[in-house]
Amino acid sequence: MKKGFTLIELVMVIVILGILAATALPRFVDLSSKAKESAAKGALGGIRAAVAITYASNAAYGTAAFPASIEASMFADNLIPTEPYSGSNEVTVGTGAPTTAGTGWKYDSADGRVWINNSAYTSY
Repeated sequence: MKKGFTLIELVMVIVILGILAATALPRFVDLSSKAKESAAKGALGGIRAAVAITYASNAAYGTAAFPASIEASMFADNLIPTEPYSGSNEVTVGTGAPTTAGTGWKYDSADGRVWINNSAYTSY
């Protein structure tokens, strides 16, 4: 008597694996977008903290003003955090939230607010 698997058994195993893969794949795709969102919020928190620390430092020396721009020297590693959606760490200085799709960060030096430079992500 021969030992082994029949063709039907192998096909059934492949079908079951396909069903499992089809149900698990959307969860992994969603995790990727959630990871980018979390990375963006974390980077924004770091940049906003650096702006607040610079403002507080300026206020302690008698000139309560937000920095004119976001500089690498404001961070411990001398690097502006990278914006995860575009992969850029470029800072655009302007007034108000972004109204178009740009890259990097948008900074309003009048009130110290920072956004992802893309109107699709201004809720962060």
